[in-house]
Amino acid sequence: MIKHIQGGSAQDERGGIRFVNDFDMTAVRRFYIIKNLDTVLIRGWRGHRIEQRWFYALSGSFSVDLVKIDDWDRPSPDLEVQNVVLRSTDLQVLYISAGYATAIRALEQGSELLVHADYPVEHASEDNYTYPVDYFQHITL
Repeated sequence: MIKHIQGGSAQDERGGIRFVNDFDMTAVRRFYIIKNLDTVLIRGWRGHRIEQRWFYALSGSFSVDLVKIDDWDRPSPDLEVQNVVLRSTDLQVLYISAGYATAIRALEQGSELLVHADYPVEHASEDNYTYPVDYFQHITL
């Protein structure tokens, strides 16, 4: 399942605040920030059979391609690829349930992507599936 959780912002004489109040972080165990070297590099494909992820663009924008994996050992290269563009100005969290692989590319230099995960880092090596960046035929990046 892929879901957008909308946030907002407020401004006053003290400055501004960005928020996503409907993002329930009960399941979150850790977070990390991705900052690609440039706008050409594609991080992916990386999949998680068990872990869920929540993505939030801190700055700039990212193209996120997603596929629902049908077979973790030999996924079909013809799986449907969905694309989501995350912009820091959209103020939303992108939720991706377990069972998906992603390919991520920064669309602007210096973009930063905050990623939350629901398992501790010690579990990561047990739920990390990688495929070549050109594995899925319909990549839209």
